[in-house]
Order: sequence, then C-alpha cells, then structure tokens
Amino acid sequence: MTNSEAIYIEKLRNSGLRPTKQRIRICEVLFNREKTFHFSINDLMKIIQTKTNEKISLATAYNTVHAFKKKGYLKEINIGNEISYFDTNTQSHHHFYDNQTKELVDINSGDVEIKKIPTPPNGKKIIDAEITFKISKE
Repeated sequence: MTNSEAIYIEKLRNSGLRPTKQRIRICEVLFNREKTFHFSINDLMKIIQTKTNEKISLATAYNTVHAFKKKGYLKEINIGNEISYFDTNTQSHHHFYDNQTKELVDINSGDVEIKKIPTPPNGKKIIDAEITFKISKE
C-alpha cells in the first residue's frame, strides 16, 4: 500500500465510508493533483471513465463526494443553476464561472476587495464571504 492510498483510506473511513477499490480510485481522481480541482458529478464520472478501468456507479461517486463534502474534504459551490460544483480547495476563496464553458476558476483572494458589507439579521453574524463572478464573451 502506498502512502497516498493510506491517506485515501483514512479520508474514506473518517467520512463513514468503507474503503473499497472504487472509492480509492475516486480519491485518486479527486486528490492526486497539484492544483485545485473543480468538478460536477458528471465531470467526475467522465474523468473516472477516461483515466481508470474501474466500473464505478454514479451512486457510488455521488455518495462518496457528498460524504467528503459533509466531512469538509470538499466544498460545494452553488452557481445558481441545476448543477452543483465541488472544489478540492476548502479554504475561503472566490471564483470566476464561465457560462459558455461551464468552467470554474479560482481568483486570488487579494484581487477582490469588498468595500461595503451588509449588516446581518438580528442574532446572526457573518462568518465567511465568497464571491462567484459569472462571466461570458463580450
């Protein structure tokens, strides 16, 4: 067993999932990367089919991703359409979303300046702010 596999097995177990061969392959696709990975479940399924010889069901991918999200290993990003995107970078940061390519791209947090912050409702406090700029061709 490689060091990476041991880390994936620990993530799976911490997420309440049995570390099956298919789930370990999902971990490899998600976390064996140098850069942040943004994806929808459909994107993930296409990558799994292309990069591995594993037969992994949509339900297994969906359940694994949502268990990782619940545990904090992934972040869900709502674009306001019917597709949910997920991010392997769970730190607070901003994004560009390209309406044509359906691509989500990180923005350096230092490049975004919020000048006016609204007052939250009574009894509530702001704990985080992330902005997604939707972009398209001019």
